[in-house]
Amino acid sequence: MPQDKYKAVWVSHSSIGDFLKCPRAYFLHNVYKNEQGRKITIVSPALSLGQAVHEAVEGLGNFKVEERFTKSLLEAFEEAWGKISGKHGGFGSDVEEKEAKARGLTMIERVMKNPGPLKNKTIRLKEREMPPNFYLSEPDNIILCGKIDWIEYVPEDDSVRLLDFKTGRSEEKEDSLQLPIYLLLMNNLQKRKVTGASYWYLDKDDAPKEVTLPEYEKAHSDVLAIALKVKEAREKKEFPCPKGEGGCYACRPFEKILRSEAEYLGIGGYNQELYMVK
Repeated sequence: MPQDKYKAVWVSHSSIGDFLKCPRAYFLHNVYKNEQGRKITIVSPALSLGQAVHEAVEGLGNFKVEERFTKSLLEAFEEAWGKISGKHGGFGSDVEEKEAKARGLTMIERVMKNPGPLKNKTIRLKEREMPPNFYLSEPDNIILCGKIDWIEYVPEDDSVRLLDFKTGRSEEKEDSLQLPIYLLLMNNLQKRKVTGASYWYLDKDDAPKEVTLPEYEKAHSDVLAIALKVKEAREKKEFPCPKGEGGCYACRPFEKILRSEAEYLGIGGYNQELYMVK
């Protein structure tokens, strides 16, 4: 008998990242709902900058190759920035916002000057009411979901290459589960072979950096191992912070929301309450 998707444990790169940093932070960000039945999330300048750049650059995929750079990417960025300007982007001052926006503009200009693989054909995983997803383990009722920034189509061998845009200053760690998760999604949600992957650090690099794809079986076992720990924590309702009662950098900001020490900003995507934590 098929499992109920709505009762499944859903995991993604971001939620697994929360859990690995601090189970308490994972709980407050991904499980907890307040008296209004809403989840809570924190806005920050770094996240807002990333959101605006991603929205503008990924939006190129909505156009045919020959039309892709006919619309100004700067205009798309300005439009995206309008959604996160001011406190809604977590900016504490005009100076802070101007500095972040300047960084974003530099990234956009870099893409315009060096479009690289963005000039090539792309494909997209189908989305309906939910992000792309599949059963990571049907017996355990665990579903893996996620969105991939850019999927380049390689017509020479009918394969695909994965590209992830990075807007932060630090590089992805070698033990990151992002590539394993992307590989699992691609292998289960489409039929073409994945022949390569790259990270594009838009803050400093004019071209993407090639990274080594993991082996499928290892990717599956590594991701499932963490997902099972997430499921166990949810079943036991035990989400301790590794630093103890005083909390850590990951969970303390959410604790401030519970203590009414954060500024409420309104309702965001997925009906979540947005907060600015100082």
